[in-house]
Amino acid sequence: MAPAADREGYWGPTTSTLDWCEENYSVTWYIAEFLVGMGSWCFHMTLKYEMQLLDELPMIYSCCIFVYCMFECFKIKNSVNYHLLFTLVLFSLIVTTVYLKVKEPIFHQVMYGMLVFTLVLRSIYIVTWNFRKKVPPIIGITTQFHAWWHILTGLGSYLHILFSLYTRTLYLRYRPKVKFIFGIWPVILFEPLRKH
Repeated sequence: MAPAADREGYWGPTTSTLDWCEENYSVTWYIAEFLVGMGSWCFHMTLKYEMQLLDELPMIYSCCIFVYCMFECFKIKNSVNYHLLFTLVLFSLIVTTVYLKVKEPIFHQVMYGMLVFTLVLRSIYIVTWNFRKKVPPIIGITTQFHAWWHILTGLGSYLHILFSLYTRTLYLRYRPKVKFIFGIWPVILFEPLRKH
């Protein structure tokens, strides 16, 4: 008997609590999950390369479906984003072609990881977007990840420059000193070169 995760694709439509979903939305999810389960079952029963492809390639295809659904979950009913659809189909075709040529599991793992990473980022965005709408503005500021990315990247660049300056001037025997403006902002001051 197949593991529960593999059977879920088959039993999903009959036990779904997503009765309100568009039929093509929920059916596509369950067909994709069912195909991954069947491919996994075939591979683990035979341990043959061809069956491994039936396990791994449907993982890419189903994850592309999940990415599409996550990016389209707030669109009007029965709408189609042809640009995203084309991009994901093209991605799937390229991954399939390259994977069939190179036969390297690491390639599959990296491509699948990219799709999962995209899903995670989209999920975090959705959760924090809804969260930011409901919290006081002062708390909402802390969830502006893109703005924080700019701030922290700028700070990291500044600190890297300071570190490089400190290391170079120390090597040249300028006796650099780190001082903090207002107790928080680091700057480097140089003492004159020692004369022996």
